Amino acid sequence: MIVIGLTGSIGMGKSTVAQMFAEEGAPAFNSDDVVHDLYARGGAAVGPVEAAFPGVGKDGAIDRQALSARVVDNAEAIKKLESIVHPLVRQAQTEFLEEQRGAGIVAVVLDIPLLFESGGAERVDKIVVVSAPADVQKTRVMSRPGMTEEKFAYLLSRQMPDAEKRARADFVIDTGGAFDATRAQVRAVLDALREQS
Repeated sequence: MIVIGLTGSIGMGKSTVAQMFAEEGAPAFNSDDVVHDLYARGGAAVGPVEAAFPGVGKDGAIDRQALSARVVDNAEAIKKLESIVHPLVRQAQTEFLEEQRGAGIVAVVLDIPLLFESGGAERVDKIVVVSAPADVQKTRVMSRPGMTEEKFAYLLSRQMPDAEKRARADFVIDTGGAFDATRAQVRAVLDALREQS
């Protein structure tokens, strides 16, 4: 089974590309969705995160805005949070991979926003970077609810520059054009990987 690491900076269209991979027969594991579940009522991260950051729990779940306010611009707090959440995400990832391997799936996608930054690149066979022109990226991100220029700049500062990601990729998918063009690139990546396997 080929494990594809899918990454890309904020607003590049990574979730859309992950969905396309899944539709083309390569199931996708979404780290953000797993974190969302971990923070939800009854999630495995609720207790440990509330213990580490008292006051961020609300109605048995983690209040993501309250948590964000506690860790923003605080490298030590971010590190503490990651030490709780990353092992739980990796555990879910391992279970997903075992399940897909058992089902005889040829290729799977691990959608990991901070693939390079978190050391996840060592755990995948091939890296696909989703990219788009900077103006397209900014337009997409600024249209999100509650987004400000400052928040956008902060989010970008935590991510490896797009050019560096592209340089380290096995494949780059450009999402600056039409959906059909993006889907064609997804199919081309899968075709190339199937030929190699």
